[in-house]
Amino acid sequence: MAMKQVARSAFKAVANSGSSSVLTRQLHASPGSKKIVGVFYKANEYFTKNPNFVGCVEGALGLRQWLESQGHQYIVTDDKDGPNCELDKHIPDLHVLISTPFHPAYVTAERIKKAKNLQLLLTAGIGSDHVDLKAAAEAGLTVAEITGSNVVSVAEDELMRILILVRNFLPGHHQVINGDWNVAGIAYRAYDLEGKTVGTIGAGRIGKLLLQRLKPFNCNLLYHDRIKMDPELEKEIGAKYEEDLDIMLPKCDIIVVNMPLTEKTRGMFDKDRIAKLKKGVLIVNNARGAIMDTQAVADACASGHIAGYSGDVWYPQPAPKDHPWRYMPNQAMTPHISGTTIDAQLRYAAGVKDMLERYFKGEEFPAQNYIVKEGELAPQYR
Repeated sequence: MAMKQVARSAFKAVANSGSSSVLTRQLHASPGSKKIVGVFYKANEYFTKNPNFVGCVEGALGLRQWLESQGHQYIVTDDKDGPNCELDKHIPDLHVLISTPFHPAYVTAERIKKAKNLQLLLTAGIGSDHVDLKAAAEAGLTVAEITGSNVVSVAEDELMRILILVRNFLPGHHQVINGDWNVAGIAYRAYDLEGKTVGTIGAGRIGKLLLQRLKPFNCNLLYHDRIKMDPELEKEIGAKYEEDLDIMLPKCDIIVVNMPLTEKTRGMFDKDRIAKLKKGVLIVNNARGAIMDTQAVADACASGHIAGYSGDVWYPQPAPKDHPWRYMPNQAMTPHISGTTIDAQLRYAAGVKDMLERYFKGEEFPAQNYIVKEGELAPQYR
């Protein structure tokens, strides 16, 4: 496929790029073999079904041969939780830890304290809230991610989820599977997207892409962000800036969450804030599960105050079998999949290779990739 060829080309091109600046002393890779640990989800029987499936344990981001040919040790596992997990066996002597938002290795202050050789924490994808960023900054570690690697993937997924909720798609799909046929059971709460008010909380890379994709649907587009868009872009997209989040939210028929998880945003959608939303609101959250009060969302879906909730993010991940979002009504939840399409995997695999090459050479990373550098957090996490 042409798309696969383009993605493979991106993988090769990004990995060959370089920079000449010198990193801080904490990040400079001293000569000799490095121990690099990757934590990814297992593909099992699905690994052999696609040669570009690199974002799993078996695919190992396509880095094994390259790293081992240079004398580095590369350990890959999906076993990341619990006192006797495989990850904890390697914490004391690893130099680099690579993880993904889809199967996150939770890097706590306790783990950081035990990691005496650790210098670099890399996120293969976007979103580094699985790391205790304050503890990482205090320890002089560098935390970085592959900014932009899967923003298209996530924005497309958000648009899909909006349509699934608005058109009441899932009950109809379930009818087909169950051998039923009840048009009224679907149509009584199926709507057009045209004319609805859609608000995104966060208008960074993903939020902007979503708004651009929503424009042809002739919606009333609103956005809240710490930074206002360039006026020309705002006019081109047709979105209106809302400085006060609590004024914007009750206006929305559909709310999309596109902000990072920080101490300020953790639990932001609690019982009180949800109660102020429009009755029958639809919510899409592909950002982070912990931005929501889990039980408050489940209760609001049960009461009908939230008419539909969809997303791919949970807390913790993987979600336990008794997680209330699995069983609440009017949900269209999936595992964390939006940013790990095959195209996205090839992009963030290429980005990780580029960052490791820079690390080995003592070169700077692209500025936008830093989440913690020299004890300072990136603005979106402050």
